[in-house]
Amino acid sequence: MSRHFLITGGAGFIGSNYAARLLHRNERVTILDNLSRRGAEKNIQWLRQRYGEGSFILNTNDIRDAEAVEQAVFDVDAIVHLAGQVAVTTSVQNPRDDFEINALGTFNVLEAARKSSKKPMFIYASTNKVYGGMEDVRVIEEETRYSYQDFPLGISESRPLDFHSPYGCSKGCGDQYVRDYYRIYGLPTVVLRQSCIYGPRQFGIEDQGWIAWFIIAALSGKQISIYGDGKQVRDVLFIDDLLNVYDLVFDHIDSCAGEIFNIGGGIANSMSVWKEFAPRLEALTGREIPVTRGDWRPGDQKIYISDIRKAQSLLNWSPKVDVDSGIRKLFDWAKENMDLFIGG
Repeated sequence: MSRHFLITGGAGFIGSNYAARLLHRNERVTILDNLSRRGAEKNIQWLRQRYGEGSFILNTNDIRDAEAVEQAVFDVDAIVHLAGQVAVTTSVQNPRDDFEINALGTFNVLEAARKSSKKPMFIYASTNKVYGGMEDVRVIEEETRYSYQDFPLGISESRPLDFHSPYGCSKGCGDQYVRDYYRIYGLPTVVLRQSCIYGPRQFGIEDQGWIAWFIIAALSGKQISIYGDGKQVRDVLFIDDLLNVYDLVFDHIDSCAGEIFNIGGGIANSMSVWKEFAPRLEALTGREIPVTRGDWRPGDQKIYISDIRKAQSLLNWSPKVDVDSGIRKLFDWAKENMDLFIGG
Protein backbone atom coordinates (compact mmCIF):
# COMPACT_ATOMS: atom_id res chain seq x y z
CA MET A 1 0.00 0.00 0.00
CA SER A 2 1.45 3.36 -1.00
CA ARG A 3 2.21 5.99 1.61
CA HIS A 4 1.55 9.73 1.33
CA PHE A 5 4.70 11.87 1.60
CA LEU A 6 4.81 15.63 2.02
CA ILE A 7 8.07 17.25 0.91
CA THR A 8 8.40 20.88 1.94
CA GLY A 9 10.81 22.56 -0.44
CA GLY A 10 10.11 19.69 -2.80
CA ALA A 11 10.94 21.74 -5.89
CA GLY A 12 14.51 22.23 -4.70
CA PHE A 13 17.57 20.14 -5.41
CA ILE A 14 17.16 17.55 -2.67
CA GLY A 15 13.37 17.64 -2.68
CA SER A 16 12.91 17.06 -6.40
CA ASN A 17 15.37 14.17 -6.35
CA TYR A 18 13.53 12.54 -3.45
CA ALA A 19 10.16 13.19 -5.09
CA ALA A 20 11.44 11.40 -8.19
CA ARG A 21 12.54 8.42 -6.11
CA LEU A 22 9.18 8.22 -4.34
CA LEU A 23 7.18 8.59 -7.57
CA HIS A 24 9.28 5.86 -9.16
CA ARG A 25 8.12 3.63 -6.28
CA ASN A 26 4.48 4.66 -6.85
CA GLU A 27 4.22 6.50 -3.53
CA ARG A 28 1.81 9.45 -3.18
CA VAL A 29 3.66 12.76 -3.13
CA THR A 30 2.65 16.30 -2.21
CA ILE A 31 5.19 19.06 -2.79
CA LEU A 32 4.81 22.21 -0.70
CA ASP A 33 7.01 24.88 -2.27
CA ASN A 34 6.50 28.58 -3.03
CA LEU A 35 8.82 28.19 -6.06
CA SER A 36 10.96 31.16 -4.99
CA ARG A 37 14.29 29.40 -5.43
CA ARG A 38 16.24 29.49 -8.67
CA GLY A 39 15.54 26.33 -10.65
CA ALA A 40 12.39 25.38 -8.72
CA GLU A 41 10.00 25.68 -11.66
CA LYS A 42 12.45 23.79 -13.86
CA ASN A 43 12.56 20.94 -11.35
CA ILE A 44 8.75 20.78 -11.25
CA GLN A 45 8.66 20.73 -15.03
CA TRP A 46 11.20 17.88 -15.03
CA LEU A 47 9.08 15.85 -12.58
CA ARG A 48 5.93 16.36 -14.67
CA GLN A 49 7.69 15.39 -17.88
CA ARG A 50 9.14 12.30 -16.27
CA TYR A 51 6.16 11.04 -14.27
CA GLY A 52 3.09 12.74 -15.76
CA GLU A 53 1.16 15.95 -15.20
CA GLY A 54 -0.99 14.54 -12.39
CA SER A 55 1.62 12.28 -10.78
CA PHE A 56 1.96 14.49 -7.69
CA ILE A 57 0.25 17.40 -5.96
CA LEU A 58 1.95 20.78 -6.12
CA ASN A 59 1.00 23.19 -3.34
CA THR A 60 2.61 26.63 -3.83
CA ASN A 61 1.80 28.04 -0.40
CA ASP A 62 4.49 29.31 1.96
CA ILE A 63 5.56 27.52 5.15
CA ARG A 64 5.16 30.86 6.97
CA ASP A 65 1.39 30.47 6.43
CA ALA A 66 0.39 28.26 9.37
CA GLU A 67 -3.15 27.59 8.12
CA ALA A 68 -1.95 26.58 4.66
CA VAL A 69 0.67 24.29 6.18
CA GLU A 70 -1.93 22.61 8.40
CA GLN A 71 -4.08 21.87 5.34
CA ALA A 72 -1.07 20.49 3.46
CA VAL A 73 -0.10 18.16 6.31
CA PHE A 74 -3.59 16.68 6.62
CA ASP A 75 -3.61 12.99 5.63
CA VAL A 76 0.14 12.58 5.09
CA ASP A 77 2.08 9.64 6.52
CA ALA A 78 5.54 11.16 6.33
CA ILE A 79 7.09 14.64 6.11
CA VAL A 80 10.50 15.57 4.76
CA HIS A 81 11.03 19.17 5.85
CA LEU A 82 13.52 20.72 3.44
CA ALA A 83 12.01 24.18 2.86
CA GLY A 84 14.19 26.96 4.17
CA GLN A 85 16.40 29.95 3.71
CA VAL A 86 19.74 28.34 2.95
CA ALA A 87 22.51 30.96 2.81
CA VAL A 88 24.51 32.38 5.72
CA THR A 89 25.19 35.60 3.83
CA THR A 90 21.47 36.14 3.14
CA SER A 91 20.69 35.58 6.82
CA VAL A 92 23.17 38.29 7.79
CA GLN A 93 21.59 40.72 5.32
CA ASN A 94 17.99 39.94 6.30
CA PRO A 95 17.81 38.14 9.66
CA ARG A 96 14.04 38.62 10.06
CA ASP A 97 13.21 36.77 6.84
CA ASP A 98 15.69 34.08 7.79
CA PHE A 99 14.04 33.64 11.20
CA GLU A 100 10.50 33.60 9.86
CA ILE A 101 11.31 31.00 7.19
CA ASN A 102 13.60 28.69 9.13
CA ALA A 103 12.42 28.97 12.73
CA LEU A 104 8.76 29.95 12.45
CA GLY A 105 8.27 27.94 9.25
CA THR A 106 9.63 24.81 10.90
CA PHE A 107 7.44 25.43 13.95
CA ASN A 108 4.40 25.68 11.66
CA VAL A 109 5.18 22.33 10.03
CA LEU A 110 5.77 20.69 13.42
CA GLU A 111 2.54 22.06 14.86
CA ALA A 112 0.59 20.82 11.85
CA ALA A 113 2.15 17.38 12.29
CA ARG A 114 1.34 17.39 16.03
CA LYS A 115 -2.31 18.19 15.33
CA SER A 116 -2.60 15.47 12.69
CA SER A 117 -4.33 12.27 13.75
CA LYS A 118 -1.80 10.34 11.66
CA LYS A 119 1.26 11.40 13.72
CA PRO A 120 3.37 11.50 10.54
CA MET A 121 7.01 10.47 10.50
CA PHE A 122 9.14 13.61 10.29
CA ILE A 123 12.65 14.21 8.91
CA TYR A 124 14.22 17.61 9.44
CA ALA A 125 17.13 18.69 7.24
CA SER A 126 19.37 20.48 9.72
CA THR A 127 22.94 21.64 9.17
CA ASN A 128 26.45 21.31 10.54
CA LYS A 129 26.31 25.09 11.10
CA VAL A 130 24.57 24.39 14.44
CA TYR A 131 28.07 23.59 15.77
CA GLY A 132 29.26 27.13 15.03
CA GLY A 133 32.81 28.12 14.22
CA MET A 134 34.28 25.50 16.59
CA GLU A 135 37.14 27.86 17.47
CA ASP A 136 38.20 25.61 20.37
CA VAL A 137 38.92 22.66 18.05
CA ARG A 138 42.62 22.37 17.25
CA VAL A 139 43.26 22.56 13.53
CA ILE A 140 46.42 21.70 11.59
CA GLU A 141 47.21 23.59 8.39
CA GLU A 142 48.58 21.37 5.64
CA GLU A 143 49.67 22.14 2.09
CA THR A 144 46.24 21.80 0.48
CA ARG A 145 43.84 21.54 3.44
CA TYR A 146 43.13 21.87 7.11
CA SER A 147 42.77 18.80 9.31
CA TYR A 148 41.61 18.08 12.85
CA GLN A 149 44.30 17.42 15.41
CA ASP A 150 42.04 15.51 17.80
CA PHE A 151 39.11 14.22 15.72
CA PRO A 152 40.49 11.81 13.11
CA LEU A 153 36.98 10.58 12.23
CA GLY A 154 35.26 13.96 12.31
CA ILE A 155 32.72 15.66 14.55
CA SER A 156 30.09 13.54 16.31
CA GLU A 157 26.57 14.36 17.47
CA SER A 158 27.87 14.88 21.03
CA ARG A 159 29.56 18.12 19.96
CA PRO A 160 28.06 21.07 21.94
CA LEU A 161 25.78 23.34 19.94
CA ASP A 162 27.04 26.87 19.29
CA PHE A 163 24.81 28.70 16.84
CA HIS A 164 26.82 31.23 14.79
CA SER A 165 25.17 33.64 12.34
CA PRO A 166 21.44 34.25 12.04
CA TYR A 167 21.27 31.19 9.76
CA GLY A 168 22.89 29.01 12.42
CA CYS A 169 20.43 30.36 15.01
CA SER A 170 17.31 29.84 12.88
CA LYS A 171 18.28 26.36 11.72
CA GLY A 172 19.41 25.45 15.21
CA CYS A 173 16.07 26.61 16.60
CA GLY A 174 14.28 24.29 14.21
CA ASP A 175 16.73 21.50 15.02
CA GLN A 176 15.95 21.65 18.73
CA TYR A 177 12.19 22.07 18.26
CA VAL A 178 12.09 18.98 16.04
CA ARG A 179 14.02 16.99 18.61
CA ASP A 180 11.79 18.17 21.45
CA TYR A 181 8.53 17.38 19.65
CA TYR A 182 9.55 13.73 19.94
CA ARG A 183 10.28 14.03 23.64
CA ILE A 184 7.23 16.11 24.58
CA TYR A 185 4.58 14.99 22.10
CA GLY A 186 5.85 11.62 20.89
CA LEU A 187 5.98 12.78 17.28
CA PRO A 188 8.33 10.39 15.41
CA THR A 189 10.94 12.96 14.38
CA VAL A 190 14.55 12.56 13.23
CA VAL A 191 17.08 15.38 12.83
CA LEU A 192 19.72 15.03 10.12
CA ARG A 193 22.58 17.53 10.46
CA GLN A 194 23.56 17.44 6.83
CA SER A 195 26.94 18.41 5.47
CA CYS A 196 27.59 19.44 1.83
CA ILE A 197 25.17 17.60 -0.46
CA TYR A 198 25.71 17.69 -4.22
CA GLY A 199 24.43 16.09 -7.40
CA PRO A 200 22.24 16.53 -10.50
CA ARG A 201 19.41 19.09 -10.45
CA GLN A 202 21.39 21.35 -8.13
CA PHE A 203 21.17 24.94 -9.34
CA GLY A 204 24.11 26.06 -7.24
CA ILE A 205 24.72 29.71 -6.40
CA GLU A 206 27.76 31.35 -4.86
CA ASP A 207 26.29 31.28 -1.35
CA GLN A 208 24.93 27.75 -1.41
CA GLY A 209 25.70 24.53 -3.27
CA TRP A 210 29.35 25.37 -3.92
CA ILE A 211 30.33 22.25 -5.87
CA ALA A 212 27.50 22.77 -8.34
CA TRP A 213 28.19 26.51 -8.49
CA PHE A 214 31.88 26.03 -9.31
CA ILE A 215 31.03 23.50 -12.02
CA ILE A 216 28.28 25.64 -13.58
CA ALA A 217 30.46 28.76 -13.41
CA ALA A 218 33.42 26.97 -14.99
CA LEU A 219 31.26 25.62 -17.83
CA SER A 220 29.53 28.94 -18.49
CA GLY A 221 32.52 31.26 -18.07
CA LYS A 222 31.19 33.00 -14.96
CA GLN A 223 33.54 34.46 -12.38
CA ILE A 224 34.48 32.22 -9.44
CA SER A 225 35.35 33.90 -6.14
CA ILE A 226 37.26 32.08 -3.41
CA TYR A 227 36.80 33.40 0.12
CA GLY A 228 39.58 32.66 2.57
CA ASP A 229 42.53 30.60 1.42
CA GLY A 230 40.64 27.79 -0.33
CA LYS A 231 41.98 25.20 2.11
CA GLN A 232 38.66 24.98 3.98
CA VAL A 233 37.64 21.33 4.17
CA ARG A 234 34.14 19.87 3.91
CA ASP A 235 32.90 16.32 3.73
CA VAL A 236 30.69 16.00 0.68
CA LEU A 237 27.85 13.57 0.06
CA PHE A 238 26.30 12.62 -3.26
CA ILE A 239 22.53 13.05 -3.44
CA ASP A 240 21.72 9.34 -3.88
CA ASP A 241 23.53 8.52 -0.64
CA LEU A 242 21.52 11.15 1.24
CA LEU A 243 18.23 9.81 -0.12
CA ASN A 244 19.26 6.35 1.07
CA VAL A 245 19.39 7.82 4.59
CA TYR A 246 15.86 9.18 4.23
CA ASP A 247 14.60 5.76 3.16
CA LEU A 248 16.37 4.02 6.02
CA VAL A 249 15.00 6.48 8.59
CA PHE A 250 11.44 5.89 7.45
CA ASP A 251 11.98 2.12 7.30
CA HIS A 252 13.40 2.06 10.84
CA ILE A 253 11.42 4.86 12.45
CA ASP A 254 10.53 2.71 15.47
CA SER A 255 14.19 2.47 16.47
CA CYS A 256 15.49 5.86 15.37
CA ALA A 257 12.66 8.28 16.29
CA GLY A 258 14.02 11.09 18.43
CA GLU A 259 17.58 10.61 17.18
CA ILE A 260 20.00 13.12 15.69
CA PHE A 261 22.48 12.07 13.02
CA ASN A 262 25.44 13.86 11.47
CA ILE A 263 25.11 13.01 7.78
CA GLY A 264 27.89 13.69 5.31
CA GLY A 265 30.53 11.96 3.29
CA GLY A 266 32.75 11.40 6.31
CA ILE A 267 36.52 11.52 6.33
CA ALA A 268 36.80 9.34 3.19
CA ASN A 269 34.80 11.87 1.14
CA SER A 270 36.32 15.13 2.34
CA MET A 271 38.16 17.73 0.28
CA SER A 272 39.21 21.34 0.47
CA VAL A 273 36.86 23.71 -1.32
CA TRP A 274 39.38 24.93 -3.85
CA LYS A 275 42.93 23.66 -3.33
CA GLU A 276 41.78 20.04 -3.79
CA PHE A 277 38.66 20.66 -5.86
CA ALA A 278 40.30 22.90 -8.48
CA PRO A 279 42.57 20.16 -9.93
CA ARG A 280 39.54 17.87 -10.32
CA LEU A 281 37.53 20.60 -12.03
CA GLU A 282 40.40 21.63 -14.29
CA ALA A 283 40.92 18.01 -15.32
CA LEU A 284 37.23 17.78 -16.30
CA THR A 285 37.17 21.08 -18.19
CA GLY A 286 40.63 20.66 -19.70
CA ARG A 287 41.75 24.17 -18.78
CA GLU A 288 43.00 26.30 -15.94
CA ILE A 289 40.22 28.16 -14.12
CA PRO A 290 40.88 31.77 -13.02
CA VAL A 291 39.46 32.93 -9.69
CA THR A 292 39.24 36.11 -7.64
CA ARG A 293 40.03 36.19 -3.94
CA GLY A 294 38.02 37.57 -1.05
CA ASP A 295 38.20 37.75 2.75
CA TRP A 296 36.95 34.98 5.01
CA ARG A 297 33.19 35.03 5.51
CA PRO A 298 31.42 35.09 8.93
CA GLY A 299 31.03 31.65 10.49
CA ASP A 300 33.09 29.92 7.80
CA GLN A 301 34.62 26.88 9.49
CA LYS A 302 38.20 26.06 8.45
CA ILE A 303 37.20 22.43 8.52
CA TYR A 304 34.02 20.48 9.05
CA ILE A 305 33.89 16.70 8.63
CA SER A 306 31.00 14.60 9.91
CA ASP A 307 31.65 11.59 12.10
CA ILE A 308 29.09 9.27 10.50
CA ARG A 309 29.56 6.23 12.74
CA LYS A 310 26.19 6.67 14.49
CA ALA A 311 24.33 6.41 11.17
CA GLN A 312 26.51 3.48 10.20
CA SER A 313 25.67 1.74 13.46
CA LEU A 314 21.94 2.47 13.86
CA LEU A 315 20.90 2.64 10.18
CA ASN A 316 23.51 0.35 8.60
CA TRP A 317 24.27 3.17 6.18
CA SER A 318 27.49 4.23 4.48
CA PRO A 319 28.17 6.46 1.46
CA LYS A 320 28.50 4.47 -1.77
CA VAL A 321 29.51 7.21 -4.24
CA ASP A 322 33.09 8.45 -3.87
CA VAL A 323 34.05 12.09 -4.46
CA ASP A 324 35.56 11.66 -7.91
CA SER A 325 32.63 9.60 -9.22
CA GLY A 326 30.09 12.01 -7.76
CA ILE A 327 31.78 15.11 -9.17
CA ARG A 328 31.95 13.44 -12.59
CA LYS A 329 28.22 12.64 -12.44
CA LEU A 330 27.34 16.24 -11.54
CA PHE A 331 29.72 17.64 -14.18
CA ASP A 332 28.23 15.44 -16.90
CA TRP A 333 24.68 16.44 -15.93
CA ALA A 334 25.54 20.15 -15.89
CA LYS A 335 27.34 19.92 -19.23
CA GLU A 336 24.39 18.15 -20.84
CA ASN A 337 21.90 20.65 -19.39
CA MET A 338 23.59 24.01 -19.82
CA ASP A 339 20.39 25.37 -21.34
CA LEU A 340 18.86 25.21 -17.84
CA PHE A 341 21.33 27.80 -16.57
CA ILE A 342 20.96 30.38 -19.34
CA GLY A 343 19.78 33.65 -17.86
CA GLY A 344 20.33 32.38 -14.33
